[in-house]
Amino acid sequence: MSHQKGKIEEILKNRILVLDGATGTMIQKYKLEEADYRGEEFKNHTSDVKGNNDLLSLTQANICKEIHAQFLEAGSDIIETNSFNSTSISQADYGMEHLVHRINKVAAENAREMADKFTALNPEKPRFVAGSMGPTNKTASISPDVNNPAARGVYFDELANSYQEQCEGLIEGGVDLLLIETVFDVLNAKAAYVGVQNAFEKYNVELPIMMSVTIADKSGRTLSGQVVEAFIISLSHMKLLSIGLNCSFGAEGLKPYMEELSAKAPWYISVYPNAGLPNQLGEYDELPRTMAGQIKHYLDNKMVNIVGGCCGTRPDHIKAIADITEGYEPHTPSLIKTETRLSGLEPLVISAERNFVNVGERTNVAGSKKFARLIREKKYEEALNIARNQVEGGAQIIDVNMDDGLLEAEEEMEIFLNYIVSEPEISRLPIMIDSSKFEVIEAGLKCLQGKAIVNSISLKEGEEDFIKKAKIIRKYGASAVIMAFDEEGQAVTSAHKNEICTRAYNIWTKQLGFPPEDIIFDPNILAIATGMEEHNNYAVEFIETIKYIKANLPHAKISGGLSNLSFSFRGNNIVREAIHSVFLYYAIKEGMDMAILNPGMIQIYDDIPNDLLALVEDVVLNKHPEAGERLIEFAENVKGDITQEARKEEWREKPLAERISYSLMKGLNEYLPVDIEQALNEYEHAIDIIEGPLMDGMDIVGELFGDGKMFLPQVVKTARVMKQAVAILQPHIEAEKDEAGGRTFVGKVQFATVKGDVHDIGKNIVLVVLACNNFDTTDLGVMTPCDTIIERAKLDKVDIIACSG
Repeated sequence: MSHQKGKIEEILKNRILVLDGATGTMIQKYKLEEADYRGEEFKNHTSDVKGNNDLLSLTQANICKEIHAQFLEAGSDIIETNSFNSTSISQADYGMEHLVHRINKVAAENAREMADKFTALNPEKPRFVAGSMGPTNKTASISPDVNNPAARGVYFDELANSYQEQCEGLIEGGVDLLLIETVFDVLNAKAAYVGVQNAFEKYNVELPIMMSVTIADKSGRTLSGQVVEAFIISLSHMKLLSIGLNCSFGAEGLKPYMEELSAKAPWYISVYPNAGLPNQLGEYDELPRTMAGQIKHYLDNKMVNIVGGCCGTRPDHIKAIADITEGYEPHTPSLIKTETRLSGLEPLVISAERNFVNVGERTNVAGSKKFARLIREKKYEEALNIARNQVEGGAQIIDVNMDDGLLEAEEEMEIFLNYIVSEPEISRLPIMIDSSKFEVIEAGLKCLQGKAIVNSISLKEGEEDFIKKAKIIRKYGASAVIMAFDEEGQAVTSAHKNEICTRAYNIWTKQLGFPPEDIIFDPNILAIATGMEEHNNYAVEFIETIKYIKANLPHAKISGGLSNLSFSFRGNNIVREAIHSVFLYYAIKEGMDMAILNPGMIQIYDDIPNDLLALVEDVVLNKHPEAGERLIEFAENVKGDITQEARKEEWREKPLAERISYSLMKGLNEYLPVDIEQALNEYEHAIDIIEGPLMDGMDIVGELFGDGKMFLPQVVKTARVMKQAVAILQPHIEAEKDEAGGRTFVGKVQFATVKGDVHDIGKNIVLVVLACNNFDTTDLGVMTPCDTIIERAKLDKVDIIACSG
């Protein structure tokens, strides 16, 4: 094994290291034929092997060593083993799975021999060997069958086992570090990391790990759909030496993504791009001096620690790069703020300043009869619509639970999560894998490339079980909900809740080094007003524990299943919605971060009728012993749909302007066309309807949201109604402009939601108002890179750039 281990991290603090170039490009120069690949040993192999470059480590070792020597001569500090495709999964294409261990071992030995030779010539410039571990030719996140979104060409455990076998050969061959590279699916990378850790455990070694991702196109996403910040978060549990970008579309095209990576990743940073984009013949024409000049941007801005080349890069490219790195100061890994960071295809950061997070509960067989029926009937596409509706309704995390005695929970979890992964509009959100069976949770974790939440585990089976599960959760890189249960049972008093949460927090953070920001406590939201006196204080006990956790357990988050609270009033949605809204109003004030809820079952705090509000506050805050009885008596008089319909129609008697504002605030569109039509006859100009009743409604929405009396799902509904109202009014506004002699714009405004953000509610409202006031507006959409904003602004010669972030 190598004697160089341990040195590389020290060197990286002081200077930039140079990686080698493209082994495949160099092999092409030798114009090898089938017989050259086979050599004497494999001349009778039953499959064609031309193109299996990794086999050359065995059959043409001298060529491989010669290529290594040329890159070392050019100035490479790190050379990669010729093992990019040396997994059983990739070698199966050639019928050579049985050779995997040997290929990797010999590839490492070839590179080791040449690296040691050059180190001996100049001990002041030690050379290192990186074991190249490619992405395989399959993806664990994308179905190979367009007719079956749940199908997979490869599964997590297969990948992990295949990578472990590869890693073992590389370790035996003497590599200094490992390079998991050209990652196009982070689920593959997670499996690779698990495989590598298994190999480390087997050999009782630990080598530095480099990870390099490839961006698929100018959208800045991987092939499996993740944006840069999302894959950083997905990999955040890993102990990495460096993270970087390789391949893709050349150094120039990678600039915006490298800027984001270097600003947001806590590791050293690498980059080794292609020599530009391929020409029509698939060859790379970018000259060494051109490529080096583009990489200079990264050096000038202290963005990198390791630079090199990918497809099309030869020793002269590496020499040009090595020549310009001298004297440049290396990148210092970014300090990441301690926040709860989750991801689907896109990031979700839950900070102390962030508004309350909604976890959609309807994809839960225990909480939705319809969802349970669809799963039992294998109607997954229809079940997927329930998840989609939650996203559209304002959920920021999707809870998935398959615990049902009539279901094979593990199988159904895997199938449904694979369906979710196939839908970008849903899979952009983080997933909460919800089960009382840990094997179901683990099966779910093997399906998701994003950083998920496990819900839930507890101390009820004792510390040994609790620690074992924590280690497994950490291995997959998830956050976890810890319930306030211990060996004695479920905690109901704040004192017992506090005791359990403190004990769990100390075990995970102090014994296991589990990040405190990845701990989410659920101190048990239990039913109130059940008729049993001992239940009356349950909501208060929960709120008291919120205060305790926020004061004593730094960075931990707090969640809960909201529907439990109002269980006594099931069937009476008016009362249930009021209980939920009042409880959230007080719990969020104290620091509750999220709740599993049905976004449709929360009403605006200020809209709860005063008589009902007083009764509900008495119950939630346990103000007096008869509170529950009084609410039950009141609930008897507001049962069923008749009262709801009556309440729903009362507002139709209000004046026109109030009806329009009310429609907006409540997110109701049923009467919108009728009311807008009437308003067009009563208002002088169509624009007056927007600036009058519609904006009056939005003003109230803004105040309620700011005061914590209205929640995101409700705001999303109001934004939709605003859009619909404007769509109805727009033709009338345009017609009025034409009647006035055409449209004269007073200015040009470009709108965009910045890269890293997908929110556009406020942006859309401002855009509408300006557009209706004679501004020429354009909207570049969400997740817009800085370069795009600037380029379009120059091209369109805008007067104002308006960014939402």
